[in-house]
Amino acid sequence: MGTRGDVYPLGLCIALCLWGTGAQNHGVQGTTEDCNIHMLCPANAKCVNNTHCTCLDGYMSHGNRFFTDPTETCDDINECLGWNPPNCSLDANCNNAPGSYYCTCRDGYEPSSGKASFTHTSENSCQDIDECKKTPDICGPKATCINTYGSYLCECQAGYIPSNRNTTLCQVPSINSSAEFEEIKKTCRNFSLQGKRSSRSSSFCSFFNSTLDILMSMRRDGSAALSLENVTLRFNALLNSTSLWDSGDKWVVGSAVTILLQSVELAALATALRSLERTTQNVMTESLAIQTWLVTGNCSQHSEIFTLRAYEETMDVHCDTVTGAATQGLGSAAFISYSTLDSIISARHLSKGNLPVGGKLEKSHLNSRVVSGAVGDGRPIHLSRPTKFTLRHRQAKKEEEEAFCVYWKVVAESGSWSPDGCTAVHTNSTHTTCSCDHLSSFAVLMAPIAVTESSPLTIITYVGLTLSLLCLLLAILTFLLCRSIRNVSTSLHLQLCLCLFLANLLFLTAATRIRTQVACAVIAGLLHYLFLACFSWMFLEGLHLFLTVWNLKVVNYTSASRFKKRFMYPVGYGFAALVVAISAAVNPGGYRTSTHCWLSLERGFHWSFLGPVCAIFLINIMFFALTLWILRNRLSSLNADVSTLRDHRLLTFKAIAQLFILGCTWSVGLLQFGPAATVMAYLFTIINSLQGAFIFLVHCLLNSQVREEYRRWIKGFQMFSTKSQTSDLSMSAVPTTSTKMD
Repeated sequence: MGTRGDVYPLGLCIALCLWGTGAQNHGVQGTTEDCNIHMLCPANAKCVNNTHCTCLDGYMSHGNRFFTDPTETCDDINECLGWNPPNCSLDANCNNAPGSYYCTCRDGYEPSSGKASFTHTSENSCQDIDECKKTPDICGPKATCINTYGSYLCECQAGYIPSNRNTTLCQVPSINSSAEFEEIKKTCRNFSLQGKRSSRSSSFCSFFNSTLDILMSMRRDGSAALSLENVTLRFNALLNSTSLWDSGDKWVVGSAVTILLQSVELAALATALRSLERTTQNVMTESLAIQTWLVTGNCSQHSEIFTLRAYEETMDVHCDTVTGAATQGLGSAAFISYSTLDSIISARHLSKGNLPVGGKLEKSHLNSRVVSGAVGDGRPIHLSRPTKFTLRHRQAKKEEEEAFCVYWKVVAESGSWSPDGCTAVHTNSTHTTCSCDHLSSFAVLMAPIAVTESSPLTIITYVGLTLSLLCLLLAILTFLLCRSIRNVSTSLHLQLCLCLFLANLLFLTAATRIRTQVACAVIAGLLHYLFLACFSWMFLEGLHLFLTVWNLKVVNYTSASRFKKRFMYPVGYGFAALVVAISAAVNPGGYRTSTHCWLSLERGFHWSFLGPVCAIFLINIMFFALTLWILRNRLSSLNADVSTLRDHRLLTFKAIAQLFILGCTWSVGLLQFGPAATVMAYLFTIINSLQGAFIFLVHCLLNSQVREEYRRWIKGFQMFSTKSQTSDLSMSAVPTTSTKMD
């Protein structure tokens, strides 16, 4: 067995090598480097140690790595697949080859060494091809090439958009690509159908056909530059030639005006975006004037606010508003002024649901040209900053008129004037400046302000304040002339009466009659100071009343006497002066409104009065509640002494009356909203206009010392009158006696 084992491997090796030799004769490659004699191995394999075969690098057998079976095969290994692919880098592709692999750069990259293929990144690397430098005109005209890793992008220059037919070409934006244009066409068709169904005049449909013809002619122009002059002239002719404006149908006129305003805005913006070489354009005709402004880049390259002018009207728009509505990086703004449109759409086209309280606009009239403002491509946008329009009055504003800023609101496929979102921030006899939080078409309405002077609230105010002024004057004279009642309490009453008297007198005589801005601001500032001083003294009244009643509880009559006068005047007058000084420094323009010399509602300026008033009101309510609680406990601990009980009941009545005197009733003014607004307005006016009468009643007529002084004054006056009459009689009798003696 041992001899046989030594011979067997050699015989097998000879046989295998002979088989391998035969295989080589058939074109299959093997190897005999390690064999002393030929051994048969399959293709893509080699003989090892004359004992077995193994696959060449890049190939793999189906079984063991080393084999002797002549039927075994060696298959190619795909190095680009599997758990450990070769490192061809992210910018290269792996390509399999028989027994090996190679790397090639991906599209958009090229080998750094110039070799088309490689097997190791150390031999070569792939670098980006800059297509923009290699082929400068790759994006075509009116476009900019932007290189990216492995590719490139084409971006249309400002004022151009990709072509719908060929996305690699850039063209001027066409007006028919605007969604607003499609909406106008749809609205025009609806208007035309309604006009035909309702048997309206042929001029109705003719107007809309003419408008569409202008817009469609812009569409047919294609990429050619449009002329703002041509567009303006065609709309001017349409305004002057149509007989539609003579129609008495309010719906017809409102519908036509709505289409006209939207179409002119869209056409003006479209021509501005097409004329890249002209930053501003100005056109003026008989019926309308247009100015457009083109903004390229960001706002750092331009002024913060643009002022556009047409005829004698101006529009101040922020640069951010224009760039925020930019199309393809290009912003545009248009301002249009119509010289004849205000006579066509008069104030009778008012939105009934937007009339202010009192119906002032019902008797109003348009007193300016109609103007329009638009940015971008005409789409409605939210304005982060308001836009201001300055409009010249057709006729000088009268003193008894009030200016309202209104815009053309599209309602039910027609339109009407509405004041929503627009405020008159400044007005004089010739101009009105409107601040609006949206863009549309605007005008100025003039309405009489004297219509509200005869309202019941005004009559109650005048009657109540007149009675209060009389009572306050009597109270002031009483506190000054009655020496027996002079104390800290009387001093508080006197200062409160003086402030109320001056504030009410100034309100009655000047608050609604001063028309010059400087004088009105001064009056508003004085009213602000005087009413705040009134509330400061009301606070001191409440504090003193609380300390006085507190003495009943602790049986200590020294606390009230510590209420020194040197603290009264700085608080009573100094606090009001400080608030007014700070308010005037922060917002000096807040001391006037369009109708009254009082605090403006803009920027919350009226809270410079309401804030301190609400704080004093809450403090005085607390003082009042504590006072009633102390008096209740005091009355329950009293004995049956009727006189003492009567005194405390009188004091309780006075404490309750202080609710009106301390200004707590001003809280009713904060409740003027909702269904009960009218009731609260009447209640507030009645109670607070009679505050002076309440002071005179409580502190004078119900004060026994004051009544005693009144009796002495009356008796003294009667005695003086009797002596005077006696003296007159005696003097008249002297000549008669002497005559008889003669």
